Amino acid sequence: MTSRAQSVLLRAAAGLLALVSAGYVIWWMLGGAVGIAESRLPEFPDWPPPISDLSAGGEGAFYFASHSPYDFDILLRARPLPIPTTGFGTLILPEGASSEHPAPAVVLVHGSGGIAPGREMRVGRTLADAGIAAFVIDYYAPRGITRETGYMSKVLAVTEFDAASDAYGALVLLSTHPAIDGERIGMMGFSYGGMAVRISMDERVREAFAPKHRGFAAFVDTYGPCFQDWGTTRVNGAPLLTLRGTEDRSNDLEACAAREAELRALGVSVDARIYPGAGHAWESASPRRLREDSPYVAGCTIRYDEKGHSWIGDEPIVTGDPGDSRAARVVMRLSSGGPMASCVGSGYVIGRDDETREKATLAFLQFFERTLVPDRAPSVGGD
Repeated sequence: MTSRAQSVLLRAAAGLLALVSAGYVIWWMLGGAVGIAESRLPEFPDWPPPISDLSAGGEGAFYFASHSPYDFDILLRARPLPIPTTGFGTLILPEGASSEHPAPAVVLVHGSGGIAPGREMRVGRTLADAGIAAFVIDYYAPRGITRETGYMSKVLAVTEFDAASDAYGALVLLSTHPAIDGERIGMMGFSYGGMAVRISMDERVREAFAPKHRGFAAFVDTYGPCFQDWGTTRVNGAPLLTLRGTEDRSNDLEACAAREAELRALGVSVDARIYPGAGHAWESASPRRLREDSPYVAGCTIRYDEKGHSWIGDEPIVTGDPGDSRAARVVMRLSSGGPMASCVGSGYVIGRDDETREKATLAFLQFFERTLVPDRAPSVGGD
């Protein structure tokens, strides 16, 4: 090697060392990965205080009390629950609902993309037309997520456990409304919200979020992914309807059948509907297509132990302390790439499917009329 070449190599090595050193200093100054995550997490908005009493009645937008536990072990073990949060939702009342004739209600929980055109509000109006109040919650906005927030940032900053907390906060608030029957409130979730539905069936979750309430009277999981086994041993017995499609790779149908069998073993009545040829988010206003970059989990099960820690086989996913910050939890989820690598795929069918939407709408209307309005003759035809 010539002296000139040696000189160039030494200068390059020195530059690289300086770059690495500077990077380490910045990393240290920012508090490492946790510090960077903390700096990137959105701030919670400064909203009006939540209300706890709807005795004055009315409909429209309401703020209610919730929490942001982030992970299952925090939900199960942290007392008091961390990060009091002001939840937000929109109530749609059916015509004729009053204190003399209180209506049943359903809390609607959106998917990971947020409230979608043609989905949550449309379903809410469909329920109201059938005599059932609907409360559409937004679990992103209370935690600083906006329409401009990127998809991965959304699902890292807000979890299915946060969504379950908001659903129970909505349940407690709705129970104070004179035109709503607090003993006949159901929960329906879409995709990520469907995962929150199955979380909410666990009695430990109800005891954490709504210990003075008997819980939801019926549940509908609409294409919620099934790769998580909560280790549930106690439920309130309310029935479950599940709605899925054969072309939706985000719903591993074998895993979904296993989750449903576990609930049946606990005494839950499960009505499972699988629509041939249907994909994901059939209510969407966007055209149906294969979205090759959409990630999903299949082929493995994330198991939660009695402490709420998550595992794949013998490998831990999140095994932190209940006092961990949200930023620390974000880092734990990001670092789970190793154990999760073999379980993550990409590409599944998403988009508008009017035929499946009509079938699914009929199914959930009949289900809610059967479970929440048992004294009323069915107002929709059989399938």
